[in-house]
Amino acid sequence: MASKTIKLKAKAENGEVTVKALIKHPMETGRRKDKDTGELVPAHYINELTCSHKGEPVMTTEWGPTISKNPFLSFKFTGGAAGEVIEMSWKDNKGGSETATATIT
Repeated sequence: MASKTIKLKAKAENGEVTVKALIKHPMETGRRKDKDTGELVPAHYINELTCSHKGEPVMTTEWGPTISKNPFLSFKFTGGAAGEVIEMSWKDNKGGSETATATIT
């Protein structure tokens, strides 16, 4: 599944799968002022991120406004093999969401 906001890779090695993701998102805290208007830029951040393998979550996290713009995430899990598929999904505080899949190499 193609994603506009998630670049996802997974590689199996020595019994572990290393997952790397780059997520395009503004991650606004709600505390920064617009340079032109002086108004606060509304908060807009990812608050839930999940990665699944064979339909079971292997990583779930809750984020907040302190995570940087366009976050990079890397983690490892066991039980995956080359040729299998992982799925990553995020949801943000404004109701936005995105899902991406990648085949483990």
